[in-house]
Amino acid sequence: EALPFVKIDEPTLAMNFMVNNSPFAGKEGKFVTSRNLRDRLFKEVMTNVSLRVEETDSSDTFKVSGRGELHLSILIETMRRENYEFQVSRPRVILKEINGVTCEPYEFVQVDAPSDTIGAVIEMLGYRHGVMEHMSTHDNQTRVTYTMPSRGLIGFNTEFMTATKGYGMLSHYFLEYREMEALSVGQRINGVLVSMAKGSATAYSIGHLEDRGVMFIEPGTEVYEGMIVGECNKDLDLAINVTTAKQQTNTRSSTKDMTVVLKKPKTMSLEVCLEYINDDELVEITPKTIRLRKKILDTAERKKFDSKRRNNE
Repeated sequence: EALPFVKIDEPTLAMNFMVNNSPFAGKEGKFVTSRNLRDRLFKEVMTNVSLRVEETDSSDTFKVSGRGELHLSILIETMRRENYEFQVSRPRVILKEINGVTCEPYEFVQVDAPSDTIGAVIEMLGYRHGVMEHMSTHDNQTRVTYTMPSRGLIGFNTEFMTATKGYGMLSHYFLEYREMEALSVGQRINGVLVSMAKGSATAYSIGHLEDRGVMFIEPGTEVYEGMIVGECNKDLDLAINVTTAKQQTNTRSSTKDMTVVLKKPKTMSLEVCLEYINDDELVEITPKTIRLRKKILDTAERKKFDSKRRNNE
C-alpha cells in the first residue's frame, strides 16, 4: 500500500548558506562573493516554488528553507557544479509559535526492511524519539510506521541504509506542528578529529593517529587549522596534527623501513556530510572538494568556547 499523497508548500527545514571564509577560500570556485551567492539563491526562488530565501543580519549569510534534506542537497550540488563556492550550516527544523507555545514539525514515517534488520531500525527510531504506530511482517519483510519529530530524521538516512545493508526503504511526510519536546534529538554521539595545523597530511602522522578514530582524509590531502579530518572514537573532539613528517637522520637502520599500510579513509559524500555535522560545524562546498570544518577554526579559541559551553549546561 502506497503512502497517501500530501501536498506541502511550506518549508519545514532550513540551513544557512554563507560565503566561504576558510583559509582555502577562492582557490577552487569561480563564484565566491556574497553578491554571487545572493543573486544565485534569489534566482532559484523564481522557479523553485517550495524554496524560501531570507537575508540575515550578516550580508554574507542567507537563510534557505526547503522541504527536507534532499530538497536542499540538490540545490547545493547544482550550485557546486555551476562553480559556486560557499559553506552551509547543519540543517535545522523550522519552529513556530502557536498560541504562545513553541511547536516543531512532526512526520509520519514508514519503514520497510528485512526482518533480520528491523530490530536495529526500531532501536534507532526509538533513540530519535519516534513512537511506533503499527508493525506487520510478511515474507521476511517487516513494515513499521512511526510518528516522530522532523529533527529526528536529520542524519537518519545514512544510519538506516547501513543498518539495513541497503535493502531498507524509508518514506515520510509532514503531519502537523506539535509542542516541541525539550530533548536533544538526532545529535551525533562521537566527537571529531580536528586538524591543529595547516599543511599537507602525511602517511607518517595518519599512521600514528589511526587508533584515535576513523580518518576522512588520505596522505597528501591539504588541510588547515580547524578542518575536520576524522571521527574520534570517543564522545569528545580531539585536536591532532596530521602534517608531521618523519624525522630524517644520517644514520642508516639495520633493517629496512616497513611500508606504512593505512586503513582506507571513510568516504564522505555531500549528503553524508550534511547529515553528519553538529551545530558548531560547517560543510565547505567547492566545485572540486567537500570539506568539514569547525565554525571556530582557532584551536585555543575553540577549546575556551567549548569549555564555557559545557560549564553552562
